[in-house]
Amino acid sequence: MSPLDSRWARLTLAVVSGVALYFAFAPWDFEVAAWLWSLPILTVLWIGRPMRHLKTLLLGWITGFAFFLPNLSWLRHSSRVIAGAIDHSWAGWGPELMGWSAALGMSGFLSIYIALWAWFTAKVARPEAKRIRSEDWMICSLESLKSAFLSAAAWVGLEWLRGIVFTGFGWNGLAVGLHKNIVLIQVADLIGVTGVSFLPIFIACIGFNTLVRILWTYQGESKRTFRADFSVAMLLLLGVVNYGWQKMNEPSSGDQVEVKTVLVQQNVPQAVKWSGENTVEIYHRYAELTSLYASHADLIVWPESALPLPVYSHPDHPAYFNELLAKGPFSLLTGADVIEPDAPAYTSAMLLRDRFEDAAFYHKMHLVPFGEYLPFREEVPLIDTLLGGILPGDFTPGTIAEPLKLQSPAIDIIPLICFEDTVGRLARKFVRDGPQLIVNLTNDGWFLQSAEMEQHLANAVFRSIELRRPMCRASNTGPSCFIDVLGRVTQKLVDPNTGSQFIEGCLPGKVSLAKNPLLTLYARWGDWFSVTLLLTAVIAFAIRLFRQRSNKARPS
Repeated sequence: MSPLDSRWARLTLAVVSGVALYFAFAPWDFEVAAWLWSLPILTVLWIGRPMRHLKTLLLGWITGFAFFLPNLSWLRHSSRVIAGAIDHSWAGWGPELMGWSAALGMSGFLSIYIALWAWFTAKVARPEAKRIRSEDWMICSLESLKSAFLSAAAWVGLEWLRGIVFTGFGWNGLAVGLHKNIVLIQVADLIGVTGVSFLPIFIACIGFNTLVRILWTYQGESKRTFRADFSVAMLLLLGVVNYGWQKMNEPSSGDQVEVKTVLVQQNVPQAVKWSGENTVEIYHRYAELTSLYASHADLIVWPESALPLPVYSHPDHPAYFNELLAKGPFSLLTGADVIEPDAPAYTSAMLLRDRFEDAAFYHKMHLVPFGEYLPFREEVPLIDTLLGGILPGDFTPGTIAEPLKLQSPAIDIIPLICFEDTVGRLARKFVRDGPQLIVNLTNDGWFLQSAEMEQHLANAVFRSIELRRPMCRASNTGPSCFIDVLGRVTQKLVDPNTGSQFIEGCLPGKVSLAKNPLLTLYARWGDWFSVTLLLTAVIAFAIRLFRQRSNKARPS
């Protein structure tokens, strides 16, 4: 029996792959891990003795779980914050267990997608050893290219599905691990962030096949190590790099509109805000910080749910905002909950200028399960029994993807609330002709001082690339920042002495918008590439299934 057929060897390699993938994301951001993580699990799937279906799925699930659990461990903080936690100290058995249950449950569910990829890679995309060893360079290369293409297609298709099933959670797709490689990720304006994930899987598979041929040559089982598949992989990589360099060196498109923007970050712990003890101080401090820039800003932005009280629930709100707006010719964009008796409740963005009574609203469309609504609350009474006390009512998703209109200067604002800046298919619905600015209002205070903040930012930068619209992000606890159309963070609110983003302050910046921006392929057609690859993988599976059944039906 080969050492690779050992149960413990397989398990070890699966775990190593998952843990390696974890290091591709914040707080580590080791890009090389995004390229190499799959090699251990490919060793099991493509070299070891073929496994049964359930064992293959289980092994892939273990790989996924070894990745997702540490990667999403910050999910545990939400229940701790609800219980009053403001740091990492012990919050009590109930909140701690509920928090880890959320992290375990989400990780277990998301691992299903990597399990399906592993199964497909082993059962459909696995290259035939005889063809890989063949002296015929054409047969060998085509077999390697086919296996790599199918494995990468399945990964991309499943990653796209992960972003839409049960409202979707496409967080930390493989391409996000490349977010610091600005040149390489420019191709996202053609194929979206899930499409970019094709590249590291495809190249890893080709690299794996090349390494196997080198080993066989060393053992005397093959005479040549070089094949055309490696050249194709390198040409693809060079093509993507060349496209990125061209985009980065393109001159600014035509006339520009300059928007003097100020991001306000008060750094209020969520537990403190929920206690209600500092409500007056929060309102007062927002007014103070805003007044500093009221006379020379076009747009001042507060974060998600900045108001401690729902916008229509307090009679002093009109007077408060009208007094603030009278201090200068600026517009104010703030997160606000809209909750009225006998009416749907919304998590919203509110745009104000001159008068509170003329407020314009965008209602959040992509709600967070178990945070803003309980899935299957009515269909499964047990869910409401267990969790209804934590979330007694549901917010209602908005239905209109219409930009908010800034009067001076006249531009469109693409308002994305919370995790909506990680959802490309939603952001593209706001794209219109004319100057546009993406504004993300978020409150990551639910997750304390964890890696979630930097992971969130890494996911968000792809929206600017996909749509070629700059972005500003106003966050309650950071990072508040400006992002250009190439996905580069140009300004970030941090403590100049410590580098910490968990501070109170304002971040002023001038954002230049093209008056006539180009409409990207992704803005026009969305995830066309990912959907095409998903269909390709499904067709490949169907062909494989048909051939297997045909072979079984033949008389012996």
